[in-house]
Amino acid sequence: MTTEPAARTATGRGLTTGTLVAGLLAVCLAQIGLAIPATLNGLFQSDLRPVGSQLTWISDAFLLPVAVLELTFGLLGDLFGRKRLLVGGASLLAVGELVSATASGIHQLWAGQALAGLGAAALFPTSLAILAAGTTSPAQRARVIAMWAALLSTGGFIAPLLGGITATYGSWRWSFVVVTAIAAASAAVSALFAVNSSAPGGRSLDVAGQLTIGLGLFSLLYAIIQGPTDGWASPSIVIAFVLAAVFLAAFVLAEKRAKSPLLRLDLFRNRAFAVASVVAVVGMFAFLGTAYAVSIRLGPVQDQAPMRTALAFVLLNGITLVMLPLTERLLTTAAPGLLLGAGLLLIAAGDYWAATLPITDSTFTSLILPLGLVGLGFAITVSSITATAVNTVPVHLAGMASATTNLLRDFGFTLGPAVIGAVALSRAANNFSDSLHDSALPAALKGAGTAVLEEGGPLAVNGASTASPKLADLHPLALDALGHGYSIGFIVCGSAALLSALLALITLHSRTTPHADPTER
Repeated sequence: MTTEPAARTATGRGLTTGTLVAGLLAVCLAQIGLAIPATLNGLFQSDLRPVGSQLTWISDAFLLPVAVLELTFGLLGDLFGRKRLLVGGASLLAVGELVSATASGIHQLWAGQALAGLGAAALFPTSLAILAAGTTSPAQRARVIAMWAALLSTGGFIAPLLGGITATYGSWRWSFVVVTAIAAASAAVSALFAVNSSAPGGRSLDVAGQLTIGLGLFSLLYAIIQGPTDGWASPSIVIAFVLAAVFLAAFVLAEKRAKSPLLRLDLFRNRAFAVASVVAVVGMFAFLGTAYAVSIRLGPVQDQAPMRTALAFVLLNGITLVMLPLTERLLTTAAPGLLLGAGLLLIAAGDYWAATLPITDSTFTSLILPLGLVGLGFAITVSSITATAVNTVPVHLAGMASATTNLLRDFGFTLGPAVIGAVALSRAANNFSDSLHDSALPAALKGAGTAVLEEGGPLAVNGASTASPKLADLHPLALDALGHGYSIGFIVCGSAALLSALLALITLHSRTTPHADPTER
């Protein structure tokens, strides 16, 4: 429910043009901030010289706050007013991008992206909630949600083009400067024109739930990302995995006892919702893992121009926007299992195809069809997941179902770079080491290659052997090792999508309708 002032300003007057523009601009901004770093990985590698897993942390520094804090920011908007969060989130994102733009080293870039991610964590749920609060009919709400999804897709479409253009004609720093300007404009529009709304009735902060899930997810991602660098059996990684298990178990216990839980665990007793939740994590891991593998292949490995990477991301994200009218129609006419299964099968097909491309093939035409399949599959899957989850729970739980699915989707996004980076770099390091040992290269060159590998990993060897004539003979070995490693990454993503497709096709047989209670099945 809403308070009386909120009801008069948000629902009594209907959705104002100012609120509509503010909400749509906010979600577009958040998605631009999320997607922009992937276009620039090659430039980060050549300019800042990250070693080991440091490149992966640039993407996950933004994604981790989004995955961990979305539910909490949704609750804060309900309690204290959504307009404040729109303004505050955009302002925080602007500060984070400005810190990133002025970064003198990798650690400052991490800090900037983490701040920007905090801002985006506020914008994603709040932008949708403030729009939905102003609607006066189910038909209007459906149109507003479709517009929100379209602007989210637009952000994913704009980001790679923005990154490619600014990096080509200026510097990667200008990409963050432009996002800072967009964020400042979004904060101003929200402050001047958005109509506030809130829904504090029966809601309260779940401090124990937020702390345990935050610490649990951070520990898990730290272990996955740092594993290849520190060693999977090293004390720090083992301790991180143990802490992840402990904190996530504590989160489950905290949610069972909480009066106003961050996450309603009984929602997962609904089979369709549980399946959609699993698919949200695994399927979205497959998509963003693919995007991350593509960005590393084109950037740090093949050293192609930023615009080439930008065009690849247009294929991955732009199809969602083009497909929107068809996707809306399919959501109302097709069984959820069929839609989810079909979308995920397309992602799997594209990944398996991409895995067969030799790393020496730097032509863009080779990527068009496999990436087009992944983009088409994502367009179908991303809309189907939320619709399936929301339409299979009681109406009064639809908001929490949507927020939960968004949380799981973004956690899958966060896992993508972490897992694929770990798998690919571990495999590439082993392959390079074996190839170097078996090669006929001089002992001194072998020693230099081993030293660079131990210091910075296979990406560092690839970059150093390209830049230094003395190390040039190492380049074919490094290139081949990285090509094999990221091919394995594509296969992992394809297999994850395939398993999710089979799960959806087997368990979601027909169209579903909301149940009166989440425990009914």
